[in-house]
Amino acid sequence: MPKAHDILGMNARNSQYISQNNTQAKSVASSKYATKILLEDNNIPTPKIYAILATNEDVQDFDWKSIEGSFVVKPTNGHAGKGVLILNKKSKHTDTWSNTLGQQLSPDDIKLHCSDILEGQYSTWGSQHNVIVEERILTHPVFKKYTYKGTPDIRVVVFNQVPIMALLRLPTKESEGRANQSQGAIGVGIDIATGVTTFAAANLNEPISYLPGTKFKLNGIKIPQWKSLLHVAVRAAEASNLYYSGIDLFLDADQGPMVVEINSSPGLSIQNANRSGLKRRLERVEGLNVRNPEHGVRIGQALFASNFADKIKSEEGLQVLSPFETVVVTGEDKQTQELLALMNTGRYRTAIATSTAETLGLIDIEDLLWFQQETGEGKIPVVEVTFKLGRRKITTSAVVSKRLNRGKYRMEIGRKDLSGFLVGDSNTS
Repeated sequence: MPKAHDILGMNARNSQYISQNNTQAKSVASSKYATKILLEDNNIPTPKIYAILATNEDVQDFDWKSIEGSFVVKPTNGHAGKGVLILNKKSKHTDTWSNTLGQQLSPDDIKLHCSDILEGQYSTWGSQHNVIVEERILTHPVFKKYTYKGTPDIRVVVFNQVPIMALLRLPTKESEGRANQSQGAIGVGIDIATGVTTFAAANLNEPISYLPGTKFKLNGIKIPQWKSLLHVAVRAAEASNLYYSGIDLFLDADQGPMVVEINSSPGLSIQNANRSGLKRRLERVEGLNVRNPEHGVRIGQALFASNFADKIKSEEGLQVLSPFETVVVTGEDKQTQELLALMNTGRYRTAIATSTAETLGLIDIEDLLWFQQETGEGKIPVVEVTFKLGRRKITTSAVVSKRLNRGKYRMEIGRKDLSGFLVGDSNTS
């Protein structure tokens, strides 16, 4: 479980992070309709709207039979999945739709549900209660065996344009096919660097390893189009003008990542599923100069790689390295350079000589991730570096060190990038 001092509590979340969100941005995020308009205006993919119904007359006049596929009916200002009605494609032989429980609903049943929404039965704020009717995104094939009835979604917590933590939410029978943890959905942590699932929790905070009632392991699931999904999430956060947010996305097999909702006060149970605290991660990116969404994604993937995911990815077993290894570094325009590198387990982050980084074109202004304080050198740049070590290709964040210009080793590999290796004498049996 997360270390106590790394956990973000509700009071700290509200006072230190949600307080940085401006009132207008929070107002837009709390309205599903306003959010839809915002996303469409910024060309951010989102499920198609079929109708916004403001009165009972609108509900009666709408041609429900005109919708050819599956669709969703929900309040524009609901919360925690309340009032969401998920309907499968209309039966060919009857004028009915089936919900996630297999019940058949007629147009009158749907209209009655809409009337309840208009009366404010499912709304959490405000006096104007509208109905939104939108396209339903079907479950991606990767998730089908893990999902009961409904469509799983992915939440990405974004702060200062950097993806901080992510969560896959799997609908269950208990949640009646809804991807809502407070109603019984399962939360599965995702490694930000790789898109590989790590740990899981049921009932918000109960650790589990397998999908209940099955032998399906919940770790090691590779989320398709992961980098694209992170990019869409950060773009949505940027468009919303929220400094701290939770972006909820569906993953469509054909259309790719699609934003469903934007939350200005995302819940904290994501920490349980990831077995990692938000507090320390947020502190690491606060105040960073993030140039654009692409830069933010690169920072997040560099900072928050999980050791657990490294173990999942490794299909080769432990490789034994000598204390000194030749590495091949890839630079701009795919040029490469062989270097003698020191396996330095005494340092956390890999370092590369300034002269080498300059030769390879790695320290142009657009390549900088951030600046880091280094003993004896002051503030020095951190850049993204790709190199081959042993049988593995590694992309990581590395400090650019003038000290290494004078040494025998133009690169020092830190312990962050030595996971899955044993460092010793490779000639020793």
